[in-house]
Amino acid sequence: MFAERTGYIIWVSDLKAAKNLEKYGTVHYISKRMHYVVMYVNADRAEEVARNIRRLSYVRKIERSFRTEIKTEYSSDVPDKTSYYGGV
Repeated sequence: MFAERTGYIIWVSDLKAAKNLEKYGTVHYISKRMHYVVMYVNADRAEEVARNIRRLSYVRKIERSFRTEIKTEYSSDVPDKTSYYGGV
């Protein structure tokens, strides 16, 4: 259904040139104050795209997002106490 995506945080020195990153993937957010770009690329081409982005003159650093590796399913072993605080 949906392609597996990988997120990258790219620290840049020039924000105008950072708009050119759209040809490598989907630009999600551009921070004007801290000079970084959050973008998503297809996981099967992620390493190739990262190598190409590192070569750009305005890119200072590139970091991979670990959001896909964080556990998002939680289990609660503590009983629900909302009935105790129902009050009225």
